[in-house]
Amino acid sequence: MRQGETVTITLKNELPEPVTIHWHGLPVPNSMDGIPGVTQNAVKPGESFTYEFKADVPGTYWYHSHQHGVVQVDKGLYGSLVIEPKDAPPVDKDFTLVLDEWTKGENMTHADHGSKISKDAENSSSGHEGMNHESSPNKAHVGMEMGNMGAQMSDAEMMPLMYPIFSANGKTGSAIDPLSVKEGDKVRIRLINAGFLSHQLHLQGHEFKIVSTDGQPITNPPAVNGQLLNIAPGERYDFEFVANHPGKWLIEEHSSNPGAKTLAIPLVYEGKENATAAPDLENLPVIDITSYGEAAKSRFSLDDQYDITYKMDLGTDMNKGKTTYTINGKAFPDVPPLNVKEGDLIKVTLTNQSPKDVHPMHLHGHFFQVLSKNGRPVSGSPLVKDTLNILPGEEYVVAFQADNPGNWMFHCHDLGHASQGMVSEVKYAGYQPDFTIDPSANNMPE
Repeated sequence: MRQGETVTITLKNELPEPVTIHWHGLPVPNSMDGIPGVTQNAVKPGESFTYEFKADVPGTYWYHSHQHGVVQVDKGLYGSLVIEPKDAPPVDKDFTLVLDEWTKGENMTHADHGSKISKDAENSSSGHEGMNHESSPNKAHVGMEMGNMGAQMSDAEMMPLMYPIFSANGKTGSAIDPLSVKEGDKVRIRLINAGFLSHQLHLQGHEFKIVSTDGQPITNPPAVNGQLLNIAPGERYDFEFVANHPGKWLIEEHSSNPGAKTLAIPLVYEGKENATAAPDLENLPVIDITSYGEAAKSRFSLDDQYDITYKMDLGTDMNKGKTTYTINGKAFPDVPPLNVKEGDLIKVTLTNQSPKDVHPMHLHGHFFQVLSKNGRPVSGSPLVKDTLNILPGEEYVVAFQADNPGNWMFHCHDLGHASQGMVSEVKYAGYQPDFTIDPSANNMPE
């Protein structure tokens, strides 16, 4: 879509269960945010719902179900969403790559991950046979019980074993479609992570610039080569390069996960289709996005006066033999909301206290500016995001303005963690939703 267009999209539910659509990262009106039981009732089988909003903010976004998301997103209910700016500088090629992970050989989703691990999870696939997002019919969305094997493993350790097949646009290994370029082309790659694992990517043979994160521009990005771009669940990164090195190259996954070797996206110059891909380098550093780009005037700073300061301690806990993921020691729906008034300036400190689990935190309806990481101010470009990946022990300070009235989710985008409690809400004083909760809708917002 183009910046400034009014968009009308009708969801017709032909599934046997309720569903919604959430426009991830896009600051739509609250009634259009697609959160069952919070902004609307889930759309029942056979019924329809019309979303309408103005595409005001250009960038790379995505959309996905927010009803029972740990299963419905895992099964593939998502797509890419690009808003082109009115004055976009031209590129010759513009590719969107949606990344995901899949189980192999058994019916299992993230919701089942504590109860079994595929016996061949360490084996990866070079084709797309065996890719599976089906869920066991007797598993609830909170079915993350720790099995015999799982009792000794954290979620972060189990997940790569459960999901040993990585994909780009629904294909894996040798089935991944190549990206075709001509020498001299200016190329833009839009990366969207729709999965539950982070992916560390390397572009062979070319230097590149990260031009935006979560759809928001980066100021004067420098060219980098021989470094990894880490993209966490829910995040988006756009990077650009000039196709000035003819041959056959790869955009390769460089993590230590078993599925890494199944994610290699060919970059092929026209007329060089039979060239041999170069061997990739090892032990490459990961780009620190908090020091990338050029410092510039920004909307917020650590020295500003804020109307509300809030602390979110993110944790992993056990409750009656089940793993729960908590905010300030509580699991949703018992997490107290962040109550705001329209116009408030809000500073939030997010600290990951989980021993091993990673928490990519996503705020609906707003962008926030990242001010500091582990006590050090952001030194690169002003960093404006809607999804922030927080490793164990890390602490970030972010700021945003309450400029979009409604009731908004603020949750971990490892949707297994969200389904097990790591969800909070930002609630505006005096806001009244324009719908009445329907108990028969089976609303499951996590």
